Amino acid sequence: MPYLLTVPARINVLGNPSDANEGAHATISIAVEPLTGVYAKTSDHLEFEALERTLEGWVCFDHQTPTATTNLPLDGHFDLCKGAINRLLTWSGEFRDKWAAQRVRLAVWTDVPRQSGLGGSSTIVLATLAALRHVFQLDPRIHNDYVLAELAQRVEALDLGITCGFADRYVPLFGGVGYLDYRGKLHHRPLGQEPLVTYERLDRWLPDLPLVIAFTGVQHDSGDVHQVMRGQYLREYHDYEITGGEPPFMLRVMAQVGETAWRGKLAALAGDWATFGQLMNENHRLVDEMMVYCGFNDGAGWANNIFIHAALDEGALGAKLTGAGGGGSVFALVEPGQEDRLIRAWQEVARDQGLSTARVWKPRIHQQGLQMVEVAEWPTCRAAD
Repeated sequence: MPYLLTVPARINVLGNPSDANEGAHATISIAVEPLTGVYAKTSDHLEFEALERTLEGWVCFDHQTPTATTNLPLDGHFDLCKGAINRLLTWSGEFRDKWAAQRVRLAVWTDVPRQSGLGGSSTIVLATLAALRHVFQLDPRIHNDYVLAELAQRVEALDLGITCGFADRYVPLFGGVGYLDYRGKLHHRPLGQEPLVTYERLDRWLPDLPLVIAFTGVQHDSGDVHQVMRGQYLREYHDYEITGGEPPFMLRVMAQVGETAWRGKLAALAGDWATFGQLMNENHRLVDEMMVYCGFNDGAGWANNIFIHAALDEGALGAKLTGAGGGGSVFALVEPGQEDRLIRAWQEVARDQGLSTARVWKPRIHQQGLQMVEVAEWPTCRAAD
C-alpha cells in the first residue's frame, strides 16, 4: 500500500541568518503552506518520479531507475532524494541491512516555488528521509525527527555542497511557530558531537498571525549567499579567538541579529506586535548592512528591498526577507484585516517592476509539520509534453 508524506515550507521571522552563520543565537521560524510531498512504497527495484500538479492532473516530468544500489551517483536527477538515501545508508546500520533486501519507489512533488527562499530543497530531503523511515519500518526512537533534521542538513552541506544551517531542516518536520536555539552548533560537527537544536513551540502566544508573503520571482541559490557570509563570519570569529580585542563587524552584527529573536519572543508573549514588527525591521536592516559588507552590492536584494519598502509604506508593522537574500521571498506583519490591502499593493509592485512570475499570498501556519497518510493507489500521471 502506498503512503504519502508531506512537509510544509518555512519562513524565518526573526533572528535569521543565525541558523546558518552563528552558533550562539536563535530564530523564530514558522511552518507555512505550500507543501512538498513524497509518495512511497516498497519495490523490488529503486525508482524515482518527479511529479507536477496541473489542472488536468499529475504530470511526470522526470523519471529514473538507477542501476547502482549504494553510493547513488549525483547526476542532476533526483540528487536530493539520492543524497538522502546515501546519507541514511552511511549513518544507519538498520537501514543498510533492510536496504540489502528491499528497494523503494518514490514519487516527489512540491508546490514550493523553486529557489524562493522558503526551504524548498530541504523539504524534499526531509520528506524522502521520512518516507524511508516509514517504508523500511526503521526504529523511530533512533531515527527520530531530530535525527532526520540533522541528517538533512548533512545531505545538503556535505553531499551536495550547499552551505546551510538548521532552521530549514527542523521547522518543516516539527511545524507550527518555533523558537529555535542553535547554541553549540557553530562548527557543524558530526551528529552526536554537538547539541541538537532546541525547538520550543510558541503557537499558544502567536495565533494566526496576519502575515503576507511575496515570492519576488527573482530566483537565487541560498547556498551561494550563505557560503560568502558564513565564510566571512568564521574568518572573523577565528581571528577574534586568537587576537581578542574589540569584536569584529560580523560578530557584532550577528549578536544584534540574534537579539531580535529573544526580544521578539518577549514581545510575542506580551502581545506587543508593534515591537515585534520593529524587531523585524531591525533584523532586515542588519541583514541588508551585513550583505553589503560581504560584497553583495544590492544588499538583501533589489527586489526584496522594493517590496519591503512598499509594505512599510502601506502601514505594515514589520517587513523583512526570509531565507538568504539576494532574491527569493519577503513577508510582512500587518494589522488584522489589512492582508488583502497589502496583497493588492504587492501585486502592483510586481507589475511595475516587470516581475511576471512573482506570487503573493496570505500563508496558513501549518501546525502539524510532517504528516503521513495511507493512500489507496499510486498517483496516475501522464508524461510531460
